[in-house]
Amino acid sequence: MPNAQWSEPIEIKFGHAGSQIVRGPFDALICLQDMWPQRTGAKFVKASNACKGAVEGRVSMETARADFLAAAEEAKLTKH
Repeated sequence: MPNAQWSEPIEIKFGHAGSQIVRGPFDALICLQDMWPQRTGAKFVKASNACKGAVEGRVSMETARADFLAAAEEAKLTKH
């Protein structure tokens, strides 16, 4: 399910680095690995695992989305 998308995309703002539209768990994994300001923290790890699981079909899309939003909150990133 690498191309699976959430019902509503999430825009994450990275301050001066701009923003990223995240449409599903595959986009979220790229964002977490390439753009995330802190690659530590329990919610970051949980979101990474959940998004990978969703891409592989082992975790629900809703769980991956919720965990990604929680990681954004943990990193104090603005989300829309």
